Amino acid sequence: MKTSLSIFAFIILFFGCRKVTTNLSEELNTDVKQNEFAIIIHGGAGTILKKNMSDELEAEYKEKLEEAIKVGYIILKKGGTSQEAVLKTIQVMEESPLFNAGKGAVFTHEETNELDASFMDGKTLNAGAVAGVKNVKSPIELAIKIMTDSDHVMLSGAGASEFAKEKGLEIVDPSYFYTEKRFNSLQKIKDNEKTALDHDDKKAAFYDADIKNSKFGTVGCVALDKNGNIAAGTSTGGMTNKRWGRIGDAPIIGSGTYANNKTCGVSSTGWGEYFIRSQVAYDISAQMEYQQKTLKEATKDVIQHKLTKLGGTGGVVALDKNGNMSFEFNTTGMYRASMNDKGDLIVKIYKE
Repeated sequence: MKTSLSIFAFIILFFGCRKVTTNLSEELNTDVKQNEFAIIIHGGAGTILKKNMSDELEAEYKEKLEEAIKVGYIILKKGGTSQEAVLKTIQVMEESPLFNAGKGAVFTHEETNELDASFMDGKTLNAGAVAGVKNVKSPIELAIKIMTDSDHVMLSGAGASEFAKEKGLEIVDPSYFYTEKRFNSLQKIKDNEKTALDHDDKKAAFYDADIKNSKFGTVGCVALDKNGNIAAGTSTGGMTNKRWGRIGDAPIIGSGTYANNKTCGVSSTGWGEYFIRSQVAYDISAQMEYQQKTLKEATKDVIQHKLTKLGGTGGVVALDKNGNMSFEFNTTGMYRASMNDKGDLIVKIYKE
């Protein structure tokens, strides 16, 4: 009898321990490092349809996205920091007229270019942001400089430009940001607005002019370096035909940009007012930290459910502490690319 009881106890103990071990293994596997380093970028989300895109223009976008992300990838591969990778990658897109950032910035109602940008360091939670500057060549560089060389998080307008001059950043004549394509887009929107106002329909004028035809070509980047540090940055020219010094989500920490080594890094693009109200970038991190959601679960919930429920459109690129990456958007397209530590490159435009 004693022998039988001993055998029974052994069987219970063996399988019980085995079950515990298996569960522990499963828990650990949810936190396994997928990539030693990784980088993910976007060039804006919106109504991007294959039928409206020529083969030549599509090729231009893909080539520039590939060029930009490879700059950051090489930095990370060589052991560089996520901060440097984000800076240099975004600068490639800022210097291209294809995107609504830097050189390709859209025009305000007053026919000027007002630039916004932000950056966040996931290790320290330090951040820097700039809004409404008109003569700083690289807004993302200024955002980082505000983080590293000032006691502030956000500077705006003339004061931000003065700070940039004092710190030796490149200052350009505002005409540097002029592109005929963006200027013509503004004129078309103004014409549509005037037509609607002539028909005494102000609501229609605002909708048609400032939403349907606006350019949401914000650029952004999130990177994870070999030291496990995450950085995120976003740069934009804002919304075509914006007025009264309007500022969107791109320079708002927690809305357009967020990074935390404990969870993830996020860069947003889309209809800024809704991203501000939803605190989109931070919400994704918070769901991961407090609800133990995966990166994919959190980005999907925020973009496809919470943001959509409010009426907001756009998307995010995100990267977690283990190198998992997520493209999530509720529009017909988003210019995007990613690279992992194995050098696998993904470049896409349309919804799939």
